[in-house]
Order: sequence, then C-alpha cells, then structure tokens
Amino acid sequence: MSDLVVLRPALPRDADDIARVHVETWQSAYAGLVPADYLARMSVARSAPQWHRAAARAEKGNDLVVAEIEGRVVGFVSFGPTRTPAMPYSGEVYALYIHIDWQGQGLGRRLLATALEALAKEGHRGAMVWVLAANPARFFYEAMGGQRAGERQETFAGSELEELAYGWPDLESWLAQMKG
Repeated sequence: MSDLVVLRPALPRDADDIARVHVETWQSAYAGLVPADYLARMSVARSAPQWHRAAARAEKGNDLVVAEIEGRVVGFVSFGPTRTPAMPYSGEVYALYIHIDWQGQGLGRRLLATALEALAKEGHRGAMVWVLAANPARFFYEAMGGQRAGERQETFAGSELEELAYGWPDLESWLAQMKG
C-alpha cells in the first residue's frame, strides 16, 4: 500500500477533507473520553474554516501535511514551534489523525516521521506531542520512541481531562534510528 500513499503539503482546497478526517476521527476515538454533546456538535462545516486557515499558512512553511490515497485525504499531521514554552522541546506535533478506515497501516508512522524530520530541518533539536491520557493512541507515541515528558489537566468542554506529553529530545538520533 505504501506506493499508493502520497504525503504532501496541505493546500487550502484540502480543508473539507482534513475537516472530515478530523471530525470523524474525533467522534470515533474520543467517544467516552470527551463529552458526548461536544462530539455530536462537531461538523465538517464548523471545522473546515480552521483547516483552511492552517493550510493557507502551511503554503508558507509546510507545517500541515496530508496523506492521500487515490486522491482522497485519509490522514494529516500538523506541527511547528512548541506552544508549551515550559517544556524542554522547541518543536511540537499539534495534531496527527488517520481516518479510522486507514488506521493500523503505517500512515501514522510515516506522518510522524515526516513531521519530526521537517522540525529537525527547521532547527528544532527536540519535539513533543500532547495526547489524552485515556486515549489508546498514546501507546503509538511510546512505540515510536516518545518518552513521557509531562502531564497536565485541561478543561475541555466543561470536563477535566488529563493529558500526557511525549517527547523526542534528540530528533537527529531518532531519525537516524528510524532510517537505519
């Protein structure tokens, strides 16, 4: 399947497809973790403008990459400078989602590697990601060599949720290990 997958910078025209992946993945992955009424209110129409803006910014800096199969966006990764300056990582993966129909096929691994490689090329020595503690996807980050780096409580849609940070302190070494 890997020869069918195209990883490329997102374009503004991808906004609806990115929003679809975002909404459908959240509604599937976060059921029981995030308040149900919040998930029910999510929609492509509400999410698409955010992703249109992100893709327009990405045209200037490649911080949003999509995975496309046969012309259809099935996953994406968003990344850039850390939004948590207290953490010892200058880069951050903001979001990585693979549509439920395409999970477990190596797309997440490829998108994460693409993001971490881009961050390293931008001069970031290390990078991190925040993930809900109750989200089984956190084990993906552990399997990808992410080290537990912190935790925090976040109020989300009126609920207190625990988030865990996973970090890669030395991107160059991690990338060499992944390629070797």
